[in-house]
Amino acid sequence: MADPELPPAAVAWRDSGRIATIAGRRLFVRRRPGDGSVAGAPTLLFLHGFPTSSFDWRATIDRLPGHDALTFDFLGFGLSEKPRGHDNDLFEQADLTEAVLAAEGVEGPVTVIAHDMGTTVANELIAREIEGRLPFALAGVLLSNGSVVVERASLRPIQKLLRSPLGPLVARLSNRRMFGRQMAALFSPGHPLDDAEAAAQWAQVARAGGHRNMHQLATYNGQRIAFAQRWHGALRDWDGRLGLAWGLLDPVATTAVLDALRALRPAAAVTTFDDLGHYPQVEDPARVAEAVAAFAAAG
Repeated sequence: MADPELPPAAVAWRDSGRIATIAGRRLFVRRRPGDGSVAGAPTLLFLHGFPTSSFDWRATIDRLPGHDALTFDFLGFGLSEKPRGHDNDLFEQADLTEAVLAAEGVEGPVTVIAHDMGTTVANELIAREIEGRLPFALAGVLLSNGSVVVERASLRPIQKLLRSPLGPLVARLSNRRMFGRQMAALFSPGHPLDDAEAAAQWAQVARAGGHRNMHQLATYNGQRIAFAQRWHGALRDWDGRLGLAWGLLDPVATTAVLDALRALRPAAAVTTFDDLGHYPQVEDPARVAEAVAAFAAAG
């Protein structure tokens, strides 16, 4: 089956970045240099979630012209390589994050802004910094709507099905209509998913048959359980700057997850969006950009 045609917004995003071979994988990387208007601004590294891509961050990045902004599609996602029969390994994604920064010549300081699955990749970077083996300096980490404490999350039925023995069948049956319905359920009533956004997101998910791999991409939540002691401990013990930016109407990474993170890091700076859902950066990128700018400036 042919790939769905990329809508204009997705084409523009693709053309603003590049496909690079990094650590033996073909990854979509997009870097936008800052305009120099923010003195001493750290590089902002944006990490996306499941099942979407760095495309989620486009409107937020556009609103932060003073910062060097770097993002990429994780292996298996968006415009990056989509190997068949390859489970989504968050340690590998963290390795690739390091490799992308090295390829771009970024040594730090770096402020990481992470959403959904990307929050746990960011968590692994924190763990590596504690261990003294992260090759760049973290200026801060801002986590947004990710089920880091997965036992407190309310996983959707589709997430559970993809991790079940029925996962391969569910992935094979996935289509644009099903995807749009599932994604729309994560948006707030006041900021609904529109048809153009759904089409652009689906085209990138389905590129190179990526939607057929959805069950393998969903395996990361198992790692969140298996390595909870490592990752929760890192959040608790890290002496760097941690921030939380949360859409409170998220039906998955609910306020119960936010409360668990606050318990791990009582001193974390917290920004809440009372009227936004799971994708704050898509629903209201201007407000998310303000939160990112304020967090970066506070460092």
